[in-house]
Amino acid sequence: MADTVQDLLQNVKENLTENATNTTSKIPATPEGMAVAYGSLVIMALFPIFFGSFRSVKHHKEQKVLYQESGEKPETMSHKEALMFPFMASIALFGLYIFFQIFSKEYINMLLTGYFFFLGVLALSHLLRKNVNSPVISSLVPAAIPNIPFHLHFKQGGPEGDVDLINYHFSSHDIVCLVCCSLVGAWYIIKKVSRKWKKNMIKLLYQYLSVCLYLCGISQHWIANNLFGLAFAINGVELLNLNNVVTGCILLIGLFFYDVFWVFGTDVMVTVAKSFEAPIKLVFPQDLLEQGLSANNFAMLGLGDIVIPGIFIALLLRFDTSLKRSTNMYFNVTFGAYFLGLMATILIMHLFKHAQPALLYLVPACLGAPLGVALLRGDIKALFQYEDHPAEKPDTAAEVTQDTKKDK
Repeated sequence: MADTVQDLLQNVKENLTENATNTTSKIPATPEGMAVAYGSLVIMALFPIFFGSFRSVKHHKEQKVLYQESGEKPETMSHKEALMFPFMASIALFGLYIFFQIFSKEYINMLLTGYFFFLGVLALSHLLRKNVNSPVISSLVPAAIPNIPFHLHFKQGGPEGDVDLINYHFSSHDIVCLVCCSLVGAWYIIKKVSRKWKKNMIKLLYQYLSVCLYLCGISQHWIANNLFGLAFAINGVELLNLNNVVTGCILLIGLFFYDVFWVFGTDVMVTVAKSFEAPIKLVFPQDLLEQGLSANNFAMLGLGDIVIPGIFIALLLRFDTSLKRSTNMYFNVTFGAYFLGLMATILIMHLFKHAQPALLYLVPACLGAPLGVALLRGDIKALFQYEDHPAEKPDTAAEVTQDTKKDK
C-alpha cells in the first residue's frame, strides 16, 4: 500500500514538473512571430484549395469517362446528406469531448496516432501518385529504378460470373512514393511519442532514431503534421463532390450555425481542438524566430475551415469550366473572398482575444461573392441549374409507347 501511494505521489510530482516546464518554456509571441505564423497558415490554407480545385476538374473529367464506359454514376452529396452533416458532425464532436473527459487523453491520442498514420501515408501516396509521371516527381526518383507497370487483379466467382475485389494498376515509381510517404509517417510517430512514452519498451529505439533524425536536421513533428494535413486537405477538395450549388449552400449554411454554436456557446470545440493530437489542423509556431524548429507556441487552423469552403470553391471552378469562357471569374472571385474572410477571422481573433469560428466569416464571403457576381452578370439561373453529374432524363418516346400499350 505504501509503495502504491509513493508511486502515485511520484507520478503526480513528475506531471507537475512537466506542466511547469511546459508553461515556463513557452515564450510569449512577438508581433513579428505572430505575423510569420499567421501568414504561413494563410498560405497553407490557400495552397490546398487552389491546387485541389484544379485537380478536381481533372478528376471530374475522369469520372465522366468512367461513367460513359461503365454506366456507374459517381457518388455525390445529396441535399439530405448536406442537411444532416452538421448534426452528425455535432454528435461526433460531442462524443470526442466526452471521451476526453472520461478517458486518458494519452491513450486516446495513441490510438488516433496509429489511425492517422495509415490515413496520412495513403493521402500522401495518392497525392504523389497522380504526379508520379510529371517531370518534377520523375526527376526525384533515381534513374536506376525503372518505371515498371504492375496490375494487381483479384476476382471472386465461378462460371456464373466474376466479381472484381481488387483491380489496381501501379508502377515501381508508385512503390517508391509509398515508401517515402511511410518514412514521413514514421517520422511523425517518432516525434509524436517523444514526450509521453519515453518510459516504455521503445525507449532505446526512440533515442537511437531521434539522434539519427537530429543529425539530419529534423527536430519536431509539427512539420510532419502539416504534411499530412495538407495531403488530407488537397485530397478532400479534389475528391469530395457537392454536385450542385444548392447542395453547397445547404452544407455551408448548416456548418455556419454548427461552428458558431460550438465555439461561442460551449467550450467543446476549443477543448477538442487542443486535446486532439492528430493532423486535423495546420499548426505553425509563433516563436519560430526565437527558438527555431524547437518552438512550441503554436497557432492553428482546422482542416474543416479549409476543406468545407474548398469543395464549394472547386465546384465553382468546374462551373467556370462548363461555361467555356476566357476567365475563371467565379473561382477567382470566391478564392479572393475566402482569403479576405480568413484575414478577417485572424484580425477579429486578436482584437477580442478569443477563439473565433472561422466559418462565421468564411461562409458569408464564399456564398455572397459568387451569388453577387452571378446577379450582376445574369448567370444566376445557370449557376443554380449547373450539376456535375446531371440526373438522367427519362426516355419520352419509350414512355409514350408504354402508355399506348397500357391503353390497348
